[in-house]
Amino acid sequence: MDKTRRVEVSRLVPHPKYGKYMKRRTICYVHDERNETRVGDLVEIMETRPLSKQKRWRLVRILRKAPAHEEADARIAAAEGQAQSDPPPAE
Repeated sequence: MDKTRRVEVSRLVPHPKYGKYMKRRTICYVHDERNETRVGDLVEIMETRPLSKQKRWRLVRILRKAPAHEEADARIAAAEGQAQSDPPPAE
């Protein structure tokens, strides 16, 4: 699923008879053009025209990155920067 993310929208709804609040969720398939989201990110989505059989939503922006992925992204960027600055090995 390239450029597609599965977003879970959670909500609390009262039981019709007893009034106790219950957790409910809706799964939305979201188009992420640049593949910039990761598991655990908090995102804003908006409804759009049908893009595929299940995709009806589009990513607007990332509100908050997942903490574990921020650290991993920083390490990857540092490793890529170091690999580009190192001269090629001499034979």
